[in-house]
Formats: sequence, C-alpha cells, structure tokens
Amino acid sequence: MVNISPAASEKPPVASSDAAWVAIPSSLPVSRLAELCRDVEAIFRVNPYWYFENWAQTGPATYHAELENQSIPQRGAIDFEVVPGPGEGYTVNYRHGIKKRTVFLIEPFEQGSRLTVTDDYERLPEPDRSVRIQEVDKSLSAWGEALRRYFMRHRRWSWLPGWRWYMRRVWVPMKPSSRRIVWLIYLISVAEFLFFLFVLLIYVIEQSTQ
Repeated sequence: MVNISPAASEKPPVASSDAAWVAIPSSLPVSRLAELCRDVEAIFRVNPYWYFENWAQTGPATYHAELENQSIPQRGAIDFEVVPGPGEGYTVNYRHGIKKRTVFLIEPFEQGSRLTVTDDYERLPEPDRSVRIQEVDKSLSAWGEALRRYFMRHRRWSWLPGWRWYMRRVWVPMKPSSRRIVWLIYLISVAEFLFFLFVLLIYVIEQSTQ
C-alpha cells in the first residue's frame, strides 16, 4: 500500500518547510529498485497525469522536457539536473518553476525496499508561493501508485523473454491514455480467448456424449 500525503505534523523526508511526499513500498531488493529508478525518463513517464511531447538529454546529467500536466492542468517545459544522493537515490534539481527539487530516497523496508518521492517547493518566498498555488503539482499521489504498480510488474514479469524490452521501448514511451487503451485491448483479448475455450469445451463434451 502506498503511503500518500502524510499528516502536516510529520516532518518531511528532506530539509524543507514546504514539501509533499509519497512513500512506495516494494518487494524488490534495494539494488534492483535503485537500478529501475536510475532510468529517470521511465520514472517520469510513468506518471499518469504527465503527457510528454518531447524528452531530451541535454548533457551528462541534464534534461529538457515539454509536457502537459493534466492534474493542474498546465502545459510547459522543465529543465533539470540529476545529482546522486541521498544514498542509493538521487535528486532532481529544477532550473525554473515553483518546484525546487524532487528527491528520490531509496532504503530497505520490511522484506524489500521503499522509494520515497518528495516534491520540495521551498524555492520562492512563502508569499510568492501563495500567489502561485495553482502551479502546485497535484499528481504526486497518483504517481506514487503508478510507480508501485510499475515496480510490481517488474517483479512479477521481468523473467519473460522480451518483456523488459517491451516495457522500456513500447509501454513507457506511450501516453498514459494509450496505455489504458492497450490494457483494455489485453483484457478483451483474454476474455475472447476464455470464451473460445468455453465453447470448445462444450463442443468436446457434446462430441464425447454422442
């Protein structure tokens, strides 16, 4: 279960007076979770409210992306740098906008690991943040749940030949709406196959009774 939006009385996982965070438990070992999270593009694209129009790596650890955030909604561009830490995780430092950084903390947890994603808004003075409150990203909880399912699928299906290639080269670049359509197609296909087996079973039973 994803731990979303802790109480205001709790201290954020990073030093900030204005932050929101979500904790995502996983049965993956820390090393495997860290490996998945290092694919920054995949981690960002998993967000079901972010519709990317362009993604480009502009340097060894810098990126430029153009997207529509449908949780606000707002269309724009983000430029950011990825730096290692804390620990096995990393920090995304934004060059502009109301959000200062997003911190990905990876640590051992129960029988596996846990990823805590923290959005830090302590870039601007508090009065300026209040004026721009409509720019606060509302997708964090949905992002956390999408990441939980993403990690769970890796844990369950990564042994299948070609599955990792499909996820990274086909599924991840899709728009969120396209992923939902593909999932419905899968469900319909499975239902049709099960119906075919049911009809076949009836046919076999009738033939055996003749």
